[in-house]
Amino acid sequence: MAVAELPAAGQLARKPRSLMSDSINRLKKNKLAIISIVFLVVVVFSAFVLAPYITTGDFADQDLMQNNAVPAWMVPLMPEGAENYARISTDFILGADDLGRDLWTRTVYGARISLLVAIVASTVSLLIGTVYGLVSGYVGGMVDTVMMRIVDFLYGFPFLIVVILLQTYFKAVARRGVGSGFGQSLVALNASMGGMLFLFIAIGMVNWIGMARIARGQVLSVRRKEYVEAAKAVGAPDTRIIFRHILPNIVGPLIVVETLAIPGYIFLEAFLSFIGLGVDAPTPSWGIMISEAAPGIRTYPNQLLPPAIALTLTTLAFNFMGDGLRDAFDPRLKE
Repeated sequence: MAVAELPAAGQLARKPRSLMSDSINRLKKNKLAIISIVFLVVVVFSAFVLAPYITTGDFADQDLMQNNAVPAWMVPLMPEGAENYARISTDFILGADDLGRDLWTRTVYGARISLLVAIVASTVSLLIGTVYGLVSGYVGGMVDTVMMRIVDFLYGFPFLIVVILLQTYFKAVARRGVGSGFGQSLVALNASMGGMLFLFIAIGMVNWIGMARIARGQVLSVRRKEYVEAAKAVGAPDTRIIFRHILPNIVGPLIVVETLAIPGYIFLEAFLSFIGLGVDAPTPSWGIMISEAAPGIRTYPNQLLPPAIALTLTTLAFNFMGDGLRDAFDPRLKE
């Protein structure tokens, strides 16, 4: 009677790991991505939860007797002779702007604008672009041709100029006011949000185009797979095939691509605020703070440093996180 051969030591069967757990393990090995994720979590928690507790007051509070105040520890970083003209104060961690507003408070609350733009713009782009690309790629034929020609037509418009024109129009509508109805409700809601609503609409109306093309390409690569053909063979409706079989298998790369696009949304908001088309005053934004500090950069460089450093670190963190997610969830980069 044959005796079953026992596995050698070290060759015992191991429980197989799922693709998700394997990707998470690869992500954990990317120290730069993990540090970026931790940094972004701290920024989000500080901006939305701890802001009232780690700041000294409201971001709009003014003290003209403390305008352009410089903390003592930053005097060595100032231009030569700054101690002769600068107002040295111990009341502010990072100093005050030309209206006597606390720079630390405005920097912390300004993070909310950049983070909200990143979250809202990426979510709108992902939702609209994914659904559009799913329908176009799955249906195919003339429908696909027409839908993609619409995308190509929209690509012909300069993205930045379109956003600037939209914001200019929305700002004019807000200043002029609307008598009644839905338009007045939008204007009132935008005013209550500090001008963020129209900013979200302007960015969200055009940033889904690239995601639609990527989603369509992903659908074309999987719609002939065996599991899709099997679902069709058993009579599954198209909506079920799209959202239960195709979408779960393509959403990972789409999320990674959208994560890599977040720094662009943050810089776009900062640029619009820099040229006066961002949120409404006195709502703080890193772009507005940089714009206000730029004229006095040679005299009071301390006013430019906080928002500029915060903007740089946040966008770098999103870039590193996106690279880490791409490397972790792309099977071709497994080795």
